[in-house]
Amino acid sequence: MTSQRRPGALVLGASRGLGLLVATELGRAGYDLAVAARTADDLEAARPELEATGAQVTTHPADLAERDQAEACVDAAEQALGGLDVVVACAGVIGVGPLEALSAGEVVGLHDAVFRPVAYPVLHAAEAMRRRGSGRIGIVSSVGGAVPVPHLLPYTAGKFAVRGFSEALRTELAPHGVTVTTVLPGLLRTGSPRQALVAGDRQAEYRWFAALDSLPVVSTSAPHAARTIVSATLSGRAERFLTPAAMIGARLHGVAPGLTTRLSGLLARVLPDADGGADAGVARPGWTLPEQPGWFRALTTLTRRAEARFQPADR
Repeated sequence: MTSQRRPGALVLGASRGLGLLVATELGRAGYDLAVAARTADDLEAARPELEATGAQVTTHPADLAERDQAEACVDAAEQALGGLDVVVACAGVIGVGPLEALSAGEVVGLHDAVFRPVAYPVLHAAEAMRRRGSGRIGIVSSVGGAVPVPHLLPYTAGKFAVRGFSEALRTELAPHGVTVTTVLPGLLRTGSPRQALVAGDRQAEYRWFAALDSLPVVSTSAPHAARTIVSATLSGRAERFLTPAAMIGARLHGVAPGLTTRLSGLLARVLPDADGGADAGVARPGWTLPEQPGWFRALTTLTRRAEARFQPADR
């Protein structure tokens, strides 16, 4: 007598931060796991935490922005799990900086770094689910995919594309027993400023982004976000906002886009200029910037705690 196969879930972008927490929640929910990210060492470092949930875990290092690697990753995950029951896409990057500090190539490149790591693997996984006649897909966009945000132009454009892709994919797959859930977080305390690519006056840009990320009313904790994403995906919801601020902002932009873009324009006036003197230049990850002063470290206590917990320095 053969034992029944445990359901299997593939999580994209699962070596750290939100993706790792989503995979952990799915493991606790009884799913075996295939986890994908760019770096094999990062995935192996995450393995013990995932295996502690009782899940069987396979790791699949791949550059998901490259079609061949993304599709091979999905094929390997499907084979390892014996089928794909759930796919959650958390992969992508965030870039912070004014338009004046970015070339056209950088704008398009950052947009693609947000969109392609979702589109390529999800499309391939969706075809397997369509043939099977069942499946759950969760796609993490952003409130930046519903409301334009200054100094986040490539990220906003990419997340708008991810949201449109997710919603359209839901309509395509609905007749085939596959649901697609579009998740629109606001700011999540995952320690993401550490990984953000910062351009222009890098110190000033990093500070406003990290300070906003640390506000308790505007941002939400990463574990709460992961639980909500898993619940919404498994229940097949069409759309899920993770914070009241994100939902209010998106709804307001839907009915009064002129008002929200004017407000965003006012915000842009008080954000740092592109010419930051000696600190201006091409985008660099937040973790490469010099140590921040004590007053700023105190202001961003919640973000620093999230960095220590979800963005380990050795990963």
